Amino acid sequence: MSEKTNIHGHWVVYAPGTDSAVRYLKNDLDSEEARVFFDQARSKGYCKFEDEHEGQYILRYRSGEYKLEKR
Repeated sequence: MSEKTNIHGHWVVYAPGTDSAVRYLKNDLDSEEARVFFDQARSKGYCKFEDEHEGQYILRYRSGEYKLEKR
């Protein structure tokens, strides 16, 4: 079941198993660094990235909603 959280002013729906990516975006990056991911997702529809443990994730943007999933 998906959950929802606010990351630097952006509401993000995230899938089970993506807690590490949520912590990475929320706690390890400051708002300016995280903005790059959100801006790319908004302009291209998605943004692929890795967290500090080399977990691979994708942040999608569609119809005004961000969604975080494993790749």
